[in-house]
Amino acid sequence: MALRIMTIYGTRPEAIKVAPIIKAIEAAEDLESITVVTGQHREMLDQVNTMFEIVPDHDLNIMASGQTLNGIVAKVISGVDQILEDEKPDAVIVQGDTSTVMGAAVASFNRQIPVIHLEAGLRSGDINSPFPEEANRKLTSQIAALHLAPTDTSKSNLTREDVSENDIIITGNSVIDTLMFATANLEVHFEDERLEALQKAKDAGTAGRVLLVTAHRRENLGSAMEDIGAAVAEIAAKYPDLTIVFPIHKNPKVRAAIRPAVEGLDNVLLIEPLAYAEFTRALSLADVVLTDSGGVQEEAPSLGKPVLVMRENTERPEAVVAGTVKLIGTHKQRLVDEVSLLLDSEEAYTGMANAVNPYGDGQAAERTVEAIRWKFTGGARPADFGDGIA
Repeated sequence: MALRIMTIYGTRPEAIKVAPIIKAIEAAEDLESITVVTGQHREMLDQVNTMFEIVPDHDLNIMASGQTLNGIVAKVISGVDQILEDEKPDAVIVQGDTSTVMGAAVASFNRQIPVIHLEAGLRSGDINSPFPEEANRKLTSQIAALHLAPTDTSKSNLTREDVSENDIIITGNSVIDTLMFATANLEVHFEDERLEALQKAKDAGTAGRVLLVTAHRRENLGSAMEDIGAAVAEIAAKYPDLTIVFPIHKNPKVRAAIRPAVEGLDNVLLIEPLAYAEFTRALSLADVVLTDSGGVQEEAPSLGKPVLVMRENTERPEAVVAGTVKLIGTHKQRLVDEVSLLLDSEEAYTGMANAVNPYGDGQAAERTVEAIRWKFTGGARPADFGDGIA
């Protein structure tokens, strides 16, 4: 009888990372896949599901305008609880650190259903940064039965918190599985004509350099986000031949902080958020990436792109150690100076542009399926990814 594995996810970053796992479970004769989406993100979540031809078995569609974090978690727990009762899965997969993850993990634990935590063990060391993600992932670690850590660093974080090594497998990060699939298999055309023109100019060798910017972190809202907008405007003025591509987050607070500084600047392409496949293509166009995103810290180094991270700390230190990611905070002048250094110094740029990838080899989904078999059916323990990666 097939083992019934339920995967619960709600945001685009989760969807990107669980998609190859779901497809691997679907392909396994001894496993049965049940998919549940909470709709914590809506349009962006649906885009990824469509790309991978995933049709969720259940959709909670929880999002409502202006709701609180507690409101989201309450809806997740109550909605997931009913589905767990109806479906009776043998185990539940959650990925990462969102409110969906924490709520679904708690609901599963309370029904004594084993929780499998993908991307387990990330830690920034500051419970308030990123908020609420650091708390969400730590809470999930307390109740997970199987911890699938992306790197040895993540495993070490878990063992320091007294998680047994017998409950941890290092799989690599499935975001690399998805990135490799997207770059190898998807024919993508930008809907925005300006980006399509930029792509053609890049292909022809006539385009200047490109800076890709993303900003959305809750802890950066307010004055820090305003500093980001002001810094981008100053960089645009300082380097008129530089094209700045800025997919602006839909959060009204982000838009209110960023738009006044950069709207109307000729070399700033302020655009709507990109679908995943389009975003990977935009990453490939970029010469430098300026971001506060966690996922981008994993993806961009795989493409050899220097990443400047607008945060004071990171739960993904591996690329910092490798030298392809640099933490620079959010102070306006620091942002301008660090981008300028990469644009002005060939030595500084080359030092960060090495395509060092400590996060995965595209086989995380395969290792995940092997880990599930090992944990729940007595199969062979899979080999850990990246033995010796810090």
